Amino acid sequence: MKKADLEKMLGKKITAGGFGSGNDRYGKDANAPMDRREQRERDRELGLLAFAVKLPGDLVKEVQAVAQKRGEGLSEVTAELLRKGLKAK
Repeated sequence: MKKADLEKMLGKKITAGGFGSGNDRYGKDANAPMDRREQRERDRELGLLAFAVKLPGDLVKEVQAVAQKRGEGLSEVTAELLRKGLKAK
C-alpha cells in the first residue's frame, strides 16, 4: 500500500469516526428524508399520483404563498383548490 493511500485511510478514519460511514449511529439520521424509492412507495400506498401541469408564474407564486401562510404542503393546497374549482362548476 502506498503512503498516499495510508494517509487517505487515516483521514477517513479521523473524519468519519471509523472506516464505516457512521450515518445511522445512535439514531442520528432517524429523521432523515426518505430516498425517492421509499417516497414513491409511500405515495402509492396513499393513492397519490404525479400530475404535472404548466401554470403561469404569478399563479404559482400565489398558491405557494397560500401554502406557506397555512403551513401546509403545496400538494395539499393545490388539491383543495382543484376540488373547490370543480365543485363550483
